[in-house]
Amino acid sequence: MNKPTKRIVRIALLVGTIASMFFVPWILVKAWILPLPDTVQEQLDEAVDLGFDGIIVYVDEAGKQPAFFAAGLNNRENKTPANPHALFKIGSISKLYNAVAVAKLVHSGRLSLDKTLADYLPELQGRVENAEKITLRMMIKHRSGIPNYTATPGYWATPPKSNQENLELILDLPADFEPGKKYEYCNTNYLLLSEIMDTVLGYPHYQFIQEEILNRLHLKNTFASVNEVNTDSVMSGYHVGYPLDLKTDDRGMVASAEDVGIFLRALNDGTVFDEGEQDIYSSIYEYEHKGWVPGYQSIAKYHKDIDAVVIQFTNTTDPKLYNWNLADIEYGRLLKIIRKTSPKVL
Repeated sequence: MNKPTKRIVRIALLVGTIASMFFVPWILVKAWILPLPDTVQEQLDEAVDLGFDGIIVYVDEAGKQPAFFAAGLNNRENKTPANPHALFKIGSISKLYNAVAVAKLVHSGRLSLDKTLADYLPELQGRVENAEKITLRMMIKHRSGIPNYTATPGYWATPPKSNQENLELILDLPADFEPGKKYEYCNTNYLLLSEIMDTVLGYPHYQFIQEEILNRLHLKNTFASVNEVNTDSVMSGYHVGYPLDLKTDDRGMVASAEDVGIFLRALNDGTVFDEGEQDIYSSIYEYEHKGWVPGYQSIAKYHKDIDAVVIQFTNTTDPKLYNWNLADIEYGRLLKIIRKTSPKVL
């Protein structure tokens, strides 16, 4: 490449870099480039300064007592400080609990991963395209091609209040793709798995989760719904552009960070399973998850290199999902701080 050509390439790259910066929210750039604090608490304080109303972090590192952290507000109106033991809406982290339940039911012979949606819910044949081809394995692995009800236009403006109403949003729609041909994350898959478990069990599947998972792990601060708890124990949730506290809206499971952390360690070390169940689980689902519902974001991960579970809850969401990316950045910075003092990496 001659010198004039190299100069043109450099100019083009510079122009492209400058242009791209106009499309990256500066708050994310700032979060990324700030000097890394020395402590987890300082990092949480920084997260609040960058726009979260409140943040909770739970760290369970092997060989140490579990650590609880919080910063910011639990509730704007009352100016109550964030409580690391507060209940929180965990969104799609609940899929981990449902996947464990499916694995247990498959192992006991009450479910089959190779049976189809039409086998279990025959009334949906002709209403959900390819119902006779879509297996439970495809649904749990997000490879069904069923449309995602939360992706329907305007969904979060006035979300339905029941599984049936959610399901009706996608009935008779064409499939997004042929079953098994692609991966596409889809909440409808887990809505249908819940309905199938209810049908097979003859009672609500959450009762099975309570008996086979929560009781086994002695988890006392995990619930099917915000409607089952005193809302004073629930962290408030806020969505940018919406003036009201969202904590009374029923959006699935609620739990403390500690309970989620205990469950996640048991999931990763296998103690939540009986013999033979973990092999089934490992073939169908993952060992970490994130969650999002309006007002509530959550990250639950196990880090093998430091043998640590780190749970992060943030109670401010926004329409453009900037705070989703900001939560990822804050979580990554927390890990750097934790790893600096971990005996596993010293």
